[in-house]
Amino acid sequence: MIIFSKDQFNEIREHCIKVLPNEACGLLAGTIDNSNNKIIQKVYLLRNIDESPEHFSMDIKEQFKVIADIRRNEWSLIGNFHSHPKTPSRPSEEDIRLAFDPNLSYAILSLADKEEIIFNSFIIKDNIVSKEKLIVMGG
Repeated sequence: MIIFSKDQFNEIREHCIKVLPNEACGLLAGTIDNSNNKIIQKVYLLRNIDESPEHFSMDIKEQFKVIADIRRNEWSLIGNFHSHPKTPSRPSEEDIRLAFDPNLSYAILSLADKEEIIFNSFIIKDNIVSKEKLIVMGG
């Protein structure tokens, strides 16, 4: 299970809307409790250097700064997020192909229906996609 605060969800949603029509992206840091729940402590909004509505790449310099901050705070890298401006909240073939770490969460926010924004998280291991329970606390 992956747990976000309402403020963190809103931060992600607003970032995704702001960069439309392109995909948004970022990293998720936090802690893992004794029940293996992933509790997000901080959302890092990164720039999509591809500036594309169909794929994303994170700036490597921004990623290094994020990893340094995660280490400084003694958190773990929990995963990443990105948006799908016009498609459902599920991993694309490219998302699956690029998912190299089976321990990370891959969260996707779909803006395909502006009236009903969908936010899901997935674990991807050996090209097998499993939906992960996602909770927004206080929301």
